[in-house]
Amino acid sequence: MHIGILEDDLDQQALMEFWLQTANHSVEMFGTVADMLEALKGGSFDALLLDWMLPDGSGGDVLRWVRERLGWKLAVVVLTSRDDESTVVEALQAGADDYVVKPAKQHELNARILSAARRSTPGGLPVLRMGAYEIDVPKHTLLMNGIAVPLTQKEFDLSVYLFQNPAKLMSRDHLLNKIWGIHSEVDSRTIDTHVSRIRKKLKFDGSQGWKMVPVYGYGYRLERVEL
Repeated sequence: MHIGILEDDLDQQALMEFWLQTANHSVEMFGTVADMLEALKGGSFDALLLDWMLPDGSGGDVLRWVRERLGWKLAVVVLTSRDDESTVVEALQAGADDYVVKPAKQHELNARILSAARRSTPGGLPVLRMGAYEIDVPKHTLLMNGIAVPLTQKEFDLSVYLFQNPAKLMSRDHLLNKIWGIHSEVDSRTIDTHVSRIRKKLKFDGSQGWKMVPVYGYGYRLERVEL
């Protein structure tokens, strides 16, 4: 999932970003209410994680804006350092799907985000959004800047797996086992051919925010590029 996080504490930002990226999510961080609201006007997220108290407002301000303008399909989890009943009730009444009391715990945080996302998107997994790309696994569609990219089944499977594991170094053998199966008789040249094809089709040259990086004699890594 692509998750937007509103948190002004830099240490907490770094920790949650690490936790969620480890769980194969992509993350955008915002330190003020104003910055997140500006991003929400033009961006697209599968879930939001909102600190309740910020220097320029509250998570409640963002939450009410989201429910009034974007509806209820976007999963929202509130972070609060206060676990008194009045704060929790205020967050839930404002439209939060769930809440986490600070200091957050890694597995609890991830579980609550996934649970909120499932409730917000009944009948299927959330669409995976990775910058210019939007992947709907059940519908077998991959959009780049809103335009469908024609991919074979294996090209699609490989693309999805790479997007689900950003910045991770993948050996050719590992990719063969994951995409073609452990007992497959195809060789490593098959991976090179498919990587070459999706690099061209999906423009993994850095121009769309992602770059396919070959590691000589080993495999590949899909990296985010700042534009």
